[in-house]
Amino acid sequence: MSKRSLHLKKFSWLSSRILSDNAHGRFHRPSTPPAICLAPSLDRDLNIGSKTLVEQCLSRGFASVRRVSRASSSSPSSPYVDLLSYIRASLDKLEGPSHHWLNRDIENKQLFKDKGTYVVLAGNLLNGRTDPTEFFEKLKLLQQRSPGVCFMGIHFSDQARVTDDRTALAELIVNEYLTFPVLLSEKEFSKTSGEVRYIVFKDFKNPLIYEEKDLDIASVAKALDSLAQDIEKSKSVRIFTNTWSKQAEAIKESHFSSFFQDLLLYYPGCISADEVGDRLFLSDTNHHRIIMFENNGKISDSIGCFPGFEDGEFESAKMLRPTGTLYDEEEDCLYIVDSENHAIRRANITSRVLETVYPKVVKKSGGMWSWIMEKLGLGKDDDTTVDADAKLEEFDARSLLFPWHILKKRDDESLLVSNKSFSKLWMINLASGEIEEVVEGFSKIMEICGQSITEKLSVLKHIPSNWVQQQTETITSCKEQPSASVFSSFTNLGDNIFMTDIACQRVLKVNRESGSCSSIQFSNIGILGLPYWLFIPLERVFNLANGVQEAHLSHTQELRLLPGNISIRLNIEIPPCTEIVEPIQESCIWRQTRGAISEVSATGSAVEPPEKIGVSQQWYDELDSLAKEIANPEADEEEEEVDVNPSEIEREEDGRIHINCTVKTSPGTSELIVYAALYLRLARNEETESASQEELARRIAENLKPVRNITTMKEEIFVKLLAKSKRELRDIVFLKPMHVRIRLDSMDHPKAENSRDVILTDSSVEVDVSL
Repeated sequence: MSKRSLHLKKFSWLSSRILSDNAHGRFHRPSTPPAICLAPSLDRDLNIGSKTLVEQCLSRGFASVRRVSRASSSSPSSPYVDLLSYIRASLDKLEGPSHHWLNRDIENKQLFKDKGTYVVLAGNLLNGRTDPTEFFEKLKLLQQRSPGVCFMGIHFSDQARVTDDRTALAELIVNEYLTFPVLLSEKEFSKTSGEVRYIVFKDFKNPLIYEEKDLDIASVAKALDSLAQDIEKSKSVRIFTNTWSKQAEAIKESHFSSFFQDLLLYYPGCISADEVGDRLFLSDTNHHRIIMFENNGKISDSIGCFPGFEDGEFESAKMLRPTGTLYDEEEDCLYIVDSENHAIRRANITSRVLETVYPKVVKKSGGMWSWIMEKLGLGKDDDTTVDADAKLEEFDARSLLFPWHILKKRDDESLLVSNKSFSKLWMINLASGEIEEVVEGFSKIMEICGQSITEKLSVLKHIPSNWVQQQTETITSCKEQPSASVFSSFTNLGDNIFMTDIACQRVLKVNRESGSCSSIQFSNIGILGLPYWLFIPLERVFNLANGVQEAHLSHTQELRLLPGNISIRLNIEIPPCTEIVEPIQESCIWRQTRGAISEVSATGSAVEPPEKIGVSQQWYDELDSLAKEIANPEADEEEEEVDVNPSEIEREEDGRIHINCTVKTSPGTSELIVYAALYLRLARNEETESASQEELARRIAENLKPVRNITTMKEEIFVKLLAKSKRELRDIVFLKPMHVRIRLDSMDHPKAENSRDVILTDSSVEVDVSL
């Protein structure tokens, strides 16, 4: 009875406070709350999501929640209610009088709905007073946990600085790898445009306002659970308790990447070296791969094929924004910080296999059907699951979240892993795969690994000071020691220092004795194979949930020929004022035959397949073979097996690239599909020699103009970013995709004079392709 009386007193006191505050239009409390609850006026039900306002206040503690009443028709509207109306009005327009979407996916119909749960990061995202990485990481964690929720950011600008803010936001989207849309707004909302806040709401009603400072992610996650009860979450994300909480639908590419993605390097974040083997390991971070190359720039191997989380051979393994790396000479392995998977991976260089060190994973076996579904891209993103113990572990400060740097503890079998700013350090035991200790604060971290950090940073005296300044501005700076933020951005190898240049998307080499600095010119680029983002839905094994869009179709042609052997010669004309970096390799070509057609070598004889075949082609070959065995294991001779052999590639004086291949057709319809990745750069001639930096940047932008209609990024923004880099733009290597479809209609075989035998014919055809 006493407890009931106590609750009644609380409710009476709460009601009186609400009525009093509605009358005076304000709400007083001892201190600034982390959350503000905008509820409807008193003539309506006080529900917010699935909880009433009273339940919210009692569950959170009354002192932590503030109510701002909805304005009546006679009083000025609440600034947050006005902001929601503004967001809703801008959803169906990429640009308006006072707004501009920077990286909006125009094919994403989800943002055009009035119904749904939204999380908005709103405020001055470029104020310079706070590190934007911190609040973006919080939002990305929530995005990974709740893939069915719509996330977006809003930056408030004004007419005077809107142009500069647009360029600065473009850099921010690339550097932070933001996959949610960002809205640049010139409209001013009182009390909303200054400090950064998180706004959570459903159906554009009753927003919950969370202050960015000291935000408790768990409380926002609970609010999302109550608001988005209709969103089905997978088992791996129902409990926000483990460091890896991702499902396939949540792994999306940034919609700002159409220009940058086709550059050879896309945010080269970190680099390390194997001094004995005389090789380097470059984290091509936003391409989700590690590139191994020699000190002269010759690429020898690569690790990773697609954004995701999957162990396996280098060609099929998946990572999500790999950053710091550490080579272990004794084991001949490379430890990799898999940043946005919140994991540590280990690549065995000898066996060419990638495995997960942390968190501990358990292999699953789903049988043949699961294997088929996975190859079709309809299964889960990986064949591993987090250990059951890790799933039950509470989310706390010990969790490995967005790691960046890595080094090994001296005389110990432990890895020291830190975030970008060296504000948090995790000690991971290699034997157990568990976090032994978590250290917070730069001063405490320096007590543990200060000697290693200081020794490496001492090399910076040999590096141009402008590089250090530029990198510290691009990467999250360590407040106590700004140079520490570039700890993983350079490495020693022999007499040279190799360093990544994120702003210019390149790798530099500095000689310590002479001080000369040069940009690495990569060779043997074909070993990287055909990039994953070029495949269209019918030709690739990944589903559209992963964010890869349809590739551009360069050329289609229909032919009506007699059945038999057909020699097809593709004459590819590259864009004017460009040159191919190196002869195209077979690994950069992917092709498929459909219908009454099979492919044979140009000479008609068996040819040894290339040493490295693209993983997509391997999967299709395996899937085709398995499907035939299941359908009719005894009918080996009823259907011709597709024999994929290397095409003959030529380069003639006319500047065109020629790809020859021979196919064998039977009566009926068929199709030959050819993909090729051509790596180009601007030609060094009189025309480009006299061009300004901006003109060269515009030429590159013209060649990289998005043909996969997935972004609203303006061409001029990309031009500004390139011109701003102050590098030799004719050294930039970019990818130009080629996608050709040749449809064949083969007539019946000609009959011999005896009317019984058929006549086999040989035909040849040339197809001109202009990119």
